[in-house]
Amino acid sequence: MQKRIIDGVEVQDSSGNVYADLGLPDAEKLKIKTGLVVEIRKAMRTLGLNQQAAAKRMGIPQPKVSGMMRGDFTNLSERKLMDCLNRLGYDIEIKIRPAAEPLGHLTLASS
Repeated sequence: MQKRIIDGVEVQDSSGNVYADLGLPDAEKLKIKTGLVVEIRKAMRTLGLNQQAAAKRMGIPQPKVSGMMRGDFTNLSERKLMDCLNRLGYDIEIKIRPAAEPLGHLTLASS
């Protein structure tokens, strides 16, 4: 990450992953989970579902949906979040390709 001064304030460019920028462990995993939760929120809005209706459709308790909406999704795996999206009527496509670097990365692309 590059640091620079703008109007007398030191600014550090982001790596593209706020969790990595904060030095949190499992930063890539957290970024993926956040992206999945963002898509779940969008799906709930599109479908007009409140938390109770979304919970029933996703097969999880309403308090977990409430926590998810508040940003607490540590108790839900990436697989469970993908299952929630499937239950909300969304397809998920996983694409595997050779990495440009020696170590590959996880990314989430939505349409």
